Amino acid sequence: MKAGILGLSFVGKSTLFQLLTGAASPAPGGRPEPRLGMTRVPDPRVDALGDIFRPRKRTWATVEYVDVPGVARGEGSALVDLPALRGVDLLAHVVRGFDSPAFPHPEGSLDPLRDANLLELELILADLETATRRLERLEANIKKANRGEDVQERALFLRLKEALEAEKPLRELALTEDERRRLRGYALLSEKPLLVVANLGEERMRDAASYLDSTGLAGFAARERVALCAVSAPIEAEMAELGPEDARAFREDLGLAEPGLDRVIRTSYELLGLISFLTVGEDECRAWTIRRGTRAQLAAGEIHSDIERGFIRAEVVGFEDLLAAGSLAACRERGTLRLEGKDYEVRDGDVINFRFAV
Repeated sequence: MKAGILGLSFVGKSTLFQLLTGAASPAPGGRPEPRLGMTRVPDPRVDALGDIFRPRKRTWATVEYVDVPGVARGEGSALVDLPALRGVDLLAHVVRGFDSPAFPHPEGSLDPLRDANLLELELILADLETATRRLERLEANIKKANRGEDVQERALFLRLKEALEAEKPLRELALTEDERRRLRGYALLSEKPLLVVANLGEERMRDAASYLDSTGLAGFAARERVALCAVSAPIEAEMAELGPEDARAFREDLGLAEPGLDRVIRTSYELLGLISFLTVGEDECRAWTIRRGTRAQLAAGEIHSDIERGFIRAEVVGFEDLLAAGSLAACRERGTLRLEGKDYEVRDGDVINFRFAV
């Protein structure tokens, strides 16, 4: 999974990026540039299976983050041609919910809903520019050759332009899977699923749900293909300096069930409909990310194309069943290890060994 982190200036998005990825702070005074970083997807099942199988290697799923320089009102078009945003699966918009006299809000006041709407409009205007340019090129191509595929694409882009001119993000437009595939090469930003990350101060984090509701962010995130989560970058930075037990006690004092950074990743997975299956053995215990509803043969292709091509059967056991039994041999005896065909729909937490021949 790859996510782009966007936001206005002084909202804490670069701090969040650094906490997620462990990246160093950018050099002071340098020209703002997109930054790339990687983080591990928290999954205690990998550790639990590692304790059973004692592999030489434990491998977690990962998320790649792109930290984009702050966007100001009227600057959304600058995002259109950023190579770093091409291929991202979602956009994470960090909105500010903390006070800081040292860093005044660029809009002059604290209003998270205004900021969410402001960046949404910038994405829409950026996409409108892209759609308009593409339509101009299609019109020229149709005049020269009048190819059927260009005519079809023009009809699609006219629909996009109409929605964008009505200030409607493309993620809310009813598109077929074939139409979405056609659009993948254009990096249309308002078509991406949107995760709104509310960066709160400690006092607001104690009753985050109430704050998100009162500001209107909860209502904003109720829209199609939008999700919301609250974090506090200052709290996360402080907890990063503590040992595991002290950090847990700190979270409990604030009424937080999990680290905020874990919540960002979990909410991203839920928004995209992602799950993880696992593989085990003496060499490696590993988590693999797939979309919910993926069938066994396609899931095998995540490991290697040869396994997908030569797929025979999948040996499957649920993580909880394997944990309870203690070994694959015990699962066979209990009847919890089963054989599934290529059309089996993989579930979150399935532990799978693929049989294949090439």
